[in-house]
Amino acid sequence: MYLYNSLSHKKELFQPNSPDVVKMYTCGPTVYHYAHIGNLRTYIMEDVLEKALRYQGYNVKRVMNITDVGHLASDADTGEDKMLKGAKRENKSVMEIAQYYTDAFFADCDKLNIKRPDVVEPATGCIDEFIKIVVGLLEKGFAYEAGGNVYFDTSKLEKYYVFNDHDEEDLAVGVREGVEEDTNKRNRNDFVLWFTKSKFEDQALKWDSPWGVGYPGWHIECSGISMKHLGEDLDIHAGGIDNAFPHHTNEIAQSESYLGHKWCNYWFHVHHLNTNDGKMSKSKGEFLTVSLLESKGYDPMAYRLFCLQSHYRRNLVFSWENLDNAAVAYEKLIAKIATLNGEGEVEMDAFNALKEKFNNALNGDLNTSLAVTAVYDVLKAKCNDATKLALLKDFDQVLSLNLLENAEKVRVENARKEAENADPEIDAMVAARTEAKKAKNWAEADRIRDELKARGIEIIDTPQGAKWRKV
Repeated sequence: MYLYNSLSHKKELFQPNSPDVVKMYTCGPTVYHYAHIGNLRTYIMEDVLEKALRYQGYNVKRVMNITDVGHLASDADTGEDKMLKGAKRENKSVMEIAQYYTDAFFADCDKLNIKRPDVVEPATGCIDEFIKIVVGLLEKGFAYEAGGNVYFDTSKLEKYYVFNDHDEEDLAVGVREGVEEDTNKRNRNDFVLWFTKSKFEDQALKWDSPWGVGYPGWHIECSGISMKHLGEDLDIHAGGIDNAFPHHTNEIAQSESYLGHKWCNYWFHVHHLNTNDGKMSKSKGEFLTVSLLESKGYDPMAYRLFCLQSHYRRNLVFSWENLDNAAVAYEKLIAKIATLNGEGEVEMDAFNALKEKFNNALNGDLNTSLAVTAVYDVLKAKCNDATKLALLKDFDQVLSLNLLENAEKVRVENARKEAENADPEIDAMVAARTEAKKAKNWAEADRIRDELKARGIEIIDTPQGAKWRKV
């Protein structure tokens, strides 16, 4: 499998550190509000990556954090804690907000067939791990105390901007217009490892530490949770492209300074879901959630297909028209699969040839667009239905589009409608027409067809035999 590595800016052959397990870490949600569908695009593509690795025979251990403390409104360590902001908005405690939106997040994941990671760890469960890392960074000279807080000293690094070659001026979050400068920092790109009450007196969650009562910075959380569950090295770290800087940049800085060696080999970044007005967010325009899509009549699988039709490293533009197109495509796809029957034996030559196309799509930097095309190739292939159904079941281990399940629902519903509309007299006439055609009595077949047409009945010839419906 070849994957694009954001760290090297090129596609690389994926080679895990150990043949026994792939260690995969994915950044989880800050649970102060519902996840919007832009957030969920990232989780869908991470889900496909994990399932593709398992499909290729790898044993995967995937860990994800839940940020329930420490994520401030600005990435420059300024503004209010997002969790406290959510608690004030809804007049609840921070932990009540965290539990409610954690549950809501996983409910959305279930609707989108996003597999729950093997380990899900809230930040509030790892305070001791965070403190241990901060103590180590202070001892090694990579951190300093100022104004009651503990900061990482980016001037100690040979290279800080590991994901790009931009000028510092282009990326310096701390000097953006409208962002208050933190005068405690020695360097404008330094970041907080531990806040104390000197920063926010009203912070709801606080813990004892060597530097006073306080709470961890956002960036230290992923490093600590990853090391707790996956050890000192990672194979893959995944997340949204907006996390590459500063969050993932800071994770690498603190983790490798603490450990003294390279921490993660492959970085997998999913690009933005945009609207016609720009990047999707919770603060502007219509708040697009899975529940909103459902309220408008969309199957969540239509949104999953919408995401799979585009490569994860391309920005994807959301519009209702684009989603409508995906919904129609999904409905037609399921209807086509519903016409297949499972009779006969699987034709292994055809099965292996078609599966190779699907494998090649996955192995070519997780090209889900080509993987979806492989599904249509199966439906057009000159092989029996048993082979097609076996392939679709196989592919759906990765795509997770409920292909066979929803096709079966369509078959059951069609059978129900046929039973409701059953008419023995018309059934007999349709059967008589079929016999006339077999006997090549075309005049009789046409006469029966015309008589039924005059009575408002249309005959539809299908591979499974003649059907009829009222028009």
